[in-house]
Amino acid sequence: MTDKVKRRLTTVLCADVHGYSRLMEADEAGTLAKLRRYRAAIAGLVERHDGRIVNTWGDAVIAEFASVVEAVQCAIEIQQEVSSQEPDPSDPHRMRFRIGINLGDVMVDGSDIYGDGVNIAARLQELAEPGGVVISSPVYDQVHNKLSVGFDCLGQQQMKNVAPVISYRVAMAGGGQRGVRVDESSAPQGDAAASQAGAPGPRDTHQPSTRMHVVSQWLANLPRPIAAALVIAGFLVLINLFTNPHRLWFHWPVAALLFVAVLRTVRRRGRRSDRKEDR
Repeated sequence: MTDKVKRRLTTVLCADVHGYSRLMEADEAGTLAKLRRYRAAIAGLVERHDGRIVNTWGDAVIAEFASVVEAVQCAIEIQQEVSSQEPDPSDPHRMRFRIGINLGDVMVDGSDIYGDGVNIAARLQELAEPGGVVISSPVYDQVHNKLSVGFDCLGQQQMKNVAPVISYRVAMAGGGQRGVRVDESSAPQGDAAASQAGAPGPRDTHQPSTRMHVVSQWLANLPRPIAAALVIAGFLVLINLFTNPHRLWFHWPVAALLFVAVLRTVRRRGRRSDRKEDR
């Protein structure tokens, strides 16, 4: 009888040093001493935010948190701490971290955690700029109205060995602007604040463009026949609703379109697999 695998939902933070090999090649002793100093600072910040260090291998640090908000706040403070100690951008020995955060299901083995929940955090870290933080959409959903920071939507990102994930860049002070900005810093929090203002805040004005960006990214990642069928289906739905909303007819042509699109996609993939086998 095999032991049942233990699982839990947790927030995983993955951080590593940008250009670590280059730094070690230039100054091994100095780089190692600096890494140890920053690891001690990171451990203190993780503990302050009720998290725990899971693993440290090479130049990477993996930590987990029960609270999503505390994890993101901890990541911001880590980058602020490192930035305050590395103020000169022209310093060739400057050490900067990249951080990725994901909320997901993990497998638990003693004090270690494994699975896609950890792998996605590691892949998000690779998307981050030096000194930056990138979070997954489940993390964004939990924190976007709880922290006074902005977010840049990076859309759906293809990542190695894991399913595509919609990600967001935390707008750190002094960082470049990329993607579609979802500004949370100046928006009134809560429905009452919004009603008192009498007009939608900055967060509301950016949501439609963010949604359009996400939809366009989603369509771009679909097979071309299915994406085209969905776009045509959307026009048919609109035509039906505007011309005769009391008599719905769009479902028949839409069903036919989707059937043909799926059939063409399956056939195309079958031909590709046959060509690979022939090779």
